[in-house]
Amino acid sequence: MTAYFNETHNQARETTRKFIQTHVLPHIDDWEEAGEFPREIYTLAGEAGLLGAGYPEALGGHSEGDVFMKVAISEELMRSTSGGLVAGLGSLDIALPPVIKWARPELRDAIVPSVLTGERIMALGITEPGGGSDVANIRTRATRDGDDFILNGSKTFITSGHRADYYTVAARTGGDGHGGISLFLVDRDTPGFTRGRHLKKMGWWASDTAELSFDDCRVPADRLIGQENGGFAVIMSNFLAERLMLAIMGYTTAQIALEMAMEYTGQRQAFGRPINGFQITRHKLVDMATQVDVAREYTYRCAALMQAGKAPVKQVAMAKNLCADVCESVTREAIQLHGGMGYMREAAVERLYRDGRLLAIGGGTTEIMKELIAKQMGL
Repeated sequence: MTAYFNETHNQARETTRKFIQTHVLPHIDDWEEAGEFPREIYTLAGEAGLLGAGYPEALGGHSEGDVFMKVAISEELMRSTSGGLVAGLGSLDIALPPVIKWARPELRDAIVPSVLTGERIMALGITEPGGGSDVANIRTRATRDGDDFILNGSKTFITSGHRADYYTVAARTGGDGHGGISLFLVDRDTPGFTRGRHLKKMGWWASDTAELSFDDCRVPADRLIGQENGGFAVIMSNFLAERLMLAIMGYTTAQIALEMAMEYTGQRQAFGRPINGFQITRHKLVDMATQVDVAREYTYRCAALMQAGKAPVKQVAMAKNLCADVCESVTREAIQLHGGMGYMREAAVERLYRDGRLLAIGGGTTEIMKELIAKQMGL
């Protein structure tokens, strides 16, 4: 790991570890059952510098452009054993970059600092009820009316959808296809904008996931992010970092499940000895460890390419698919090694198994990733 991480990264890792141990782990089981975590966790994470990593110092961030700072912090956040908590805290990482890069400076400066401190929460509104990965066919429409745009449509599966203060929303301003999409910044109290029901999910229980509705929602034209009809390129550029983060969630979830399985099999007795005394158990743990190491090292390589200023679209898509598969495989085997206890809600490994299933769907499904990879290969 020393090939990728320096002392500053290690200090950030330690800060994040203490944050999780102090503020999260004593309560995470209750938060999972409640379906949300306290809003104050955002401000505590902001005070610890966890939300500002990778963002410009002038806007309240630090370590701009340091991909491995984000990797180190993300790995330690996953030690919460809750993908939902990490997704909720991290919703700014998919909603904020377009604002920083393409919004008007006045809008950017008014919004970004409060999000990086955790005072305000931000969400990304792209996915719609009629389609998930098919971003080019967004149906929510924004029609120009003088100095405003009027939005009509709906979004679903939106992380931090209920509690967010600001939303980066994709809507159609032009014709069909990817060339007619724009992005807007929408305040939570904008007339005509409503947040629907809390969505109950298979995993990521602690994350606030909601439906959004726009009914003649009037948004000032100066809330346009980037060029009108230029939103598709912004969305696509955002996907690279999001998919890297999902890959990190995948191999780290698998790593934690492996560690839990190793501990449990060393303690659980069967036929007069610990079950890791049986060759079949040891070999299964070896196979799990091999998968985790390969997935992590490949993801680090992708992160290194991004650190060098490259855009490894194909490699990151491969990493996301690989890590999702490894996560599903390793958490499944960890459940099996725990036996009946692994099926109990009181076992954290049960949550890891459920949470990990989302990784083959979110940020572009495995099937969409394969199509993307095929195009990058010239197929």
